[in-house]
Amino acid sequence: MEFKANNNKNLTIETSSGAYDRAAIQTHFIQIGEDYVELVENYVKPLWQEGDILAIAEKIISLCQNNVIHKDKVKVSGLARFLSRFATQHNSAGIGVGDVYKMQYAIDINGGAKVFLAAVCAGFGKLVGKKGIFYDMVGDEVRGLDGFYPDVFPIYGEIGIPLPKNPVGICNEIRDKTGISTVIIDANDFTADILGTSDDIELSEAELLEIIKDNPAGQDDQCTPFLLIRKR
Repeated sequence: MEFKANNNKNLTIETSSGAYDRAAIQTHFIQIGEDYVELVENYVKPLWQEGDILAIAEKIISLCQNNVIHKDKVKVSGLARFLSRFATQHNSAGIGVGDVYKMQYAIDINGGAKVFLAAVCAGFGKLVGKKGIFYDMVGDEVRGLDGFYPDVFPIYGEIGIPLPKNPVGICNEIRDKTGISTVIIDANDFTADILGTSDDIELSEAELLEIIKDNPAGQDDQCTPFLLIRKR
């Protein structure tokens, strides 16, 4: 296997902790309930060298965990329909709470009163040019919900994909079973977050974010959920 960058992405990045290559590893279209350890063994291990760090897209771990919300099981409330009319539906970073299903998820997680207050505060925030108030109030679980958006893969229009459960535990499990140091990330072209790392990783969260800040794995139809990081 060749150590190469994703389409239109840079292979190498300079950071405060040194220069790193980032290989985007393409897989098949991963389905609900697959084994993430088996996927790492099949796709990552042939390219891996001692000292490499594997970054995994959070969506793939949730799919493997069967941690999904089926659209036909969601009961959309009148409040969700009302509030979603005033919000952004989606942008290149993903789906927004302008989609009634994601708004309903916010209500299910936080309660209607808190979500209504968050929407009001967000409205006032827009008047003074402050963004992100709604998600700051309703939390990362809502911010991180994927799916309910069929434009890239039609099946994702029928499911919502929450953040993975126990990301630190998953990273340590992969490290224990494969020997590969692992981090789970939630990244797009606007933001990046570290959800969990295996205990052996010495780089800080800030240093890891520097390495992936340009979203080298992409987020469209590349099918590159694994990013192998190697220090030059």
